[in-house]
Amino acid sequence: MKIELFAIVVDDYDEAIEFFVGALGFDLVEDSPSLTNDGRPKRWVIVRPPGAETGILLARADGERQAKAVGNQVAGRVGFFLRVDDFDAAYRRMVAAGVEFVTSPRNEPYGQVAVFLDIAGNRWDLLGPA
Repeated sequence: MKIELFAIVVDDYDEAIEFFVGALGFDLVEDSPSLTNDGRPKRWVIVRPPGAETGILLARADGERQAKAVGNQVAGRVGFFLRVDDFDAAYRRMVAAGVEFVTSPRNEPYGQVAVFLDIAGNRWDLLGPA
């Protein structure tokens, strides 16, 4: 058993792809035309960190209810965790790419950590080795 995908609701496919691929260094696994359940056009967009099995479905908000969830998918808390082997290099690359960090890097018993915001405003932990 494994988690194959999880969705992050975003405002715009292309801006989200640019963030996850350009700023975070993820791979664009799929970007295919698709249809909503009622036949309207949408895209099936999947990104994932290099070498990872679990992907993120970048789902454009469809309607008012989903638009309200953009950036608040886990009620304002850190809900996503990106583990890297070289914390300092990843942090520098992300800062240079314009990623907004809301905390400074710090050391915790479980490793280095700093909180950043994704393109939608969701909070992520960037995690490095202990």
